[in-house]
Amino acid sequence: MKRIMAIDYGDARTGIAVSDLLCSIVGTTTVIHSRRPEKTLEEICRMTAGSDVGEIVVGLPRNMDGSEGPRAELCRSFAQQLEQATGLPVHLWDERRTTVEAHNILSAHNYHGKKRKDTVDAVAASLILEGYLAFRGR
Repeated sequence: MKRIMAIDYGDARTGIAVSDLLCSIVGTTTVIHSRRPEKTLEEICRMTAGSDVGEIVVGLPRNMDGSEGPRAELCRSFAQQLEQATGLPVHLWDERRTTVEAHNILSAHNYHGKKRKDTVDAVAASLILEGYLAFRGR
């Protein structure tokens, strides 16, 4: 089996979550700190090269009414670049409310300030991955 990597793409921080080998739960998380899309892309390629990742899921930010704004187009473009650079299938996944949920989870566990800022994107990526894994399991 191959792992699945979920990405919460951001301007300054990009959250990464990778499933376990059975693709049933989130295995590891990390955050890439970069304001340069090409550096973020390079780092993700490094992470997938020689690993057990077989597919990638990129969070697609939609408005609450389901429409898409400029941020969604940026994520679509990044997903296309990822697919070309890694050679892996890349799927888009509706990420509405994942960042809000991530903040709620961190608040409930007393994460505040810099500690929260450094973690929220990885938690959001985990929520994207959990949603995608649940969908695949159906």
